Amino acid sequence: MFIQQLINGLSLGSIYALIALGYTMVYGILKLINFAHGEIYMIGTYIGYYFFRMTFVLGLAKKYAVNSKIAVNFLDKQEIISQNPKLLMKYIANNFNEFGIIKDSNFRKSITNVAVEQAKGLKHMSEFINSNSIIIFLLLLIVSMFLTALVGIIIEKLAYKPLRNASRISVLLTALGVSIFIQNAGIKIFGGDPKAFPQLIPSKFYNITDNILISNHQIIIIFVSIILMILLEIIVHYTKVGKAMRAVSFDKSTAELMGIDVNKIISFTFAIGSALAAAAGILIGMRFNKIDPLMGMMPGIKAFVAAVLGGIGSIPGAVIGGLIMGISESLVVGYISSTYRDAIAFAILIVILLIKPSGIFGKNVKEKV
Repeated sequence: MFIQQLINGLSLGSIYALIALGYTMVYGILKLINFAHGEIYMIGTYIGYYFFRMTFVLGLAKKYAVNSKIAVNFLDKQEIISQNPKLLMKYIANNFNEFGIIKDSNFRKSITNVAVEQAKGLKHMSEFINSNSIIIFLLLLIVSMFLTALVGIIIEKLAYKPLRNASRISVLLTALGVSIFIQNAGIKIFGGDPKAFPQLIPSKFYNITDNILISNHQIIIIFVSIILMILLEIIVHYTKVGKAMRAVSFDKSTAELMGIDVNKIISFTFAIGSALAAAAGILIGMRFNKIDPLMGMMPGIKAFVAAVLGGIGSIPGAVIGGLIMGISESLVVGYISSTYRDAIAFAILIVILLIKPSGIFGKNVKEKV
């Protein structure tokens, strides 16, 4: 039981760690808590969802002469219409005007012919997607990370750059306002109803022992998270831009005097943090198959707690804090009740603020008055 919950916790904690890295990197550079970071995670997931829908669903529908509405219904809602001709015929019959079928004496025959052709096209679409699922998933991940990085830069330029010299309370209120704005904009643009994230990689479970299971989705989440964290470590410690980031974090004014373009470094930091949040969104969409405009709220809060727990501003601290959060949540679900899975985040926050406010890897710094 404990080992099983530990595996579940490592998978979930990897997601929290990826999001927490965005919080801690931005704070390390700007001393700013970007409370809209959870919403950036949500945006990244929707970018992946719509990229798949526009590029593969509608693109393949055109290639195989499948009606776009049928294709979206088939792949978006994952109805096995191609294996159920009666369901497909009923669906076409209910939408015959849209599909250009005229209701006359040959109506039933037309429905049958169209259903057969559409079923063939859907089968070809499914075969193409299934045979290229890994490549499509990686493409979704990369595109989502890139476009979400651009979103992060835009948010920084519009919302935070004008407030560089403002009071902390002004910046804090702005961050909360950006979060609420993105949530409501998401509901308006994407709709309030949950959407099914494409299951490109079918879920499989492997027996470690008789009582311990691990899914391929959990393996992918942990593996991708490790790769991204290693890449981040390489960027921060072994590249010119990484050295500039550390210099700006240490002393922004001195770094600027030394010729470092502070504005570019800040934008780059937002881009990296946003890209990692997008990766977390794609991974969680693959794992749980449901996305909605408010999906970033609780993971964002928990990732913030993880960053504080590890020592906000510390990259290793964000990773350790995320893993502790994920494992703690899984243990609560396994041994107590899933009702308290969200409460554990706030309990950890209270404890860490009482015992060591600077976090595990943080340092107590006395502010000059």
